[in-house]
Amino acid sequence: MGPNTVVITSSDLPSRLGDQFLVSLGSQRTVHPDGSRSTQRVRMDVPKVDAVFVGTGDLFAAMLLAWTHHYPNDLKTACEKTFSVMHHVIQRTISYAHELAGPGRRPSPPQLELRMVQSKADIEDPAIVMRATVIS
Repeated sequence: MGPNTVVITSSDLPSRLGDQFLVSLGSQRTVHPDGSRSTQRVRMDVPKVDAVFVGTGDLFAAMLLAWTHHYPNDLKTACEKTFSVMHHVIQRTISYAHELAGPGRRPSPPQLELRMVQSKADIEDPAIVMRATVIS
């Protein structure tokens, strides 16, 4: 019953890396051709970003759907690709927003609009910068 794949992007669990990180968790249940089932669970420690963006939830959902389609039985890889895309888009957006805002000024919400078009290559084939750990 319920979905076979679930990813929690941020939890209240403490990160082993400190309070500047969020803990993300994922679980994927797979039914094999012989009828047997297996479950893969992953954990990721994701750096916090001191900014508010519009559209990150939609981007995350789209990327997770796409990467789980490419890797239907490998949640670890799908999560690494998804979270890496998010990292690249957010970092590009923050850099651009700070450039627009100017030295010492906090970017405004319009300046923090996600740099999607400029991130096309990272969306299609992200360099893996976020690693997942398989947990039991």
